[in-house]
Amino acid sequence: MVKFLGSLVLGIWSFSAAGPASAQWLPVSDVKVGNQETEQAGNALTLDYELKATGVSSNAPAYVFIRYSRDAGKNWQLLPAKFLRGDGCGLVTAAGKKRVLWWGISQFGIEDPAGLQFRVRAIQMVRVPGGKFVMKSVPGGGHDQSKSLVETCDVPSFCIAKCETTIGMYADFLNEVGASGAGWNPKMSNPDRCGIEKADNGTYKVLPGRENHPVTYVSWYDAMAFLDWCGLRLPTEAEWAKAYRGGLFLDGDASKKVPNPLPERKYPWGDQAPDAGGVFRCNSEGEADGHAYTAPVGSFAKFNSPYGVCDMAGNVAEWTLDWYATSFHVGLDGYRILRGGSWMDTPAGCDALAAPTSLPLKESGIAGFRGVCDARE
Repeated sequence: MVKFLGSLVLGIWSFSAAGPASAQWLPVSDVKVGNQETEQAGNALTLDYELKATGVSSNAPAYVFIRYSRDAGKNWQLLPAKFLRGDGCGLVTAAGKKRVLWWGISQFGIEDPAGLQFRVRAIQMVRVPGGKFVMKSVPGGGHDQSKSLVETCDVPSFCIAKCETTIGMYADFLNEVGASGAGWNPKMSNPDRCGIEKADNGTYKVLPGRENHPVTYVSWYDAMAFLDWCGLRLPTEAEWAKAYRGGLFLDGDASKKVPNPLPERKYPWGDQAPDAGGVFRCNSEGEADGHAYTAPVGSFAKFNSPYGVCDMAGNVAEWTLDWYATSFHVGLDGYRILRGGSWMDTPAGCDALAAPTSLPLKESGIAGFRGVCDARE
């Protein structure tokens, strides 16, 4: 028997009238919360919603995360998927109506579920099958010549966000957790390179037309905070590089039916220069590609990576999880590795080898990020 708690029926999104789904969240609607009674295991809180997205599949899953509030929306918490059952949390491989069961809510100190509020968000992901690939990165942007090239690498399956984290997504994060100012800095109000303004009351507003541009002026710690909010993480440098180039077999080493025609490709689309033949394949140096600064994510979707990941070359350089240790100060410098190059970089800065480093505290108008999670086998 299911009892629906009318006070918990929420509509929590608004979408812009033009362009793709607002802030690159996949469209979710008809969120309803109820109570399911069982004979043995006690009551479970049920959360139903509909994922109205096209193209969701096992190779292009949606990552769904749920946040809840106990105090009428003043404070929000992530509801970890490990406490949930059902087909509507974590990696979701088909669109349509979904249900999530939350057992043992009393263990969270919740006695009256009617006082809870929920928000359900979904991010388009791409599955990258596990197996070997040709990495060949030049650490430290080539400045540390004593470092040798990394050749063949092997990583397990994972899922990576199809697009870079957008300004609209990041503003939603700030409006839930950033009342104190954490995660925002005044440089983000730059209308050309970012576009998030902070109001006197501690709320954040995205400047018109900037919702689907990649967020910039985020430190490595800001990126980590956003991904903790989602339940995701930053990719390792190896994961990022495999999503860029593809494995030796594009279907993974467990199958080995689809050889990668260009396992040492220079760019996500192949070996052609970003502007070969007058066709612009990514957002890099200059305005000839149509963008003086960042471009809306997915603007160069015809030139995605072999798995369909957008903007891996150019637009914004992307933080990775990995440390960089120089030859002379191993483990002491505190630098992190970025990949992919940005709208300011030459083609050589956007290729498969370039691996610049930065102090994780640095907030730059050319750096952003995307999230990953482990894949279900």
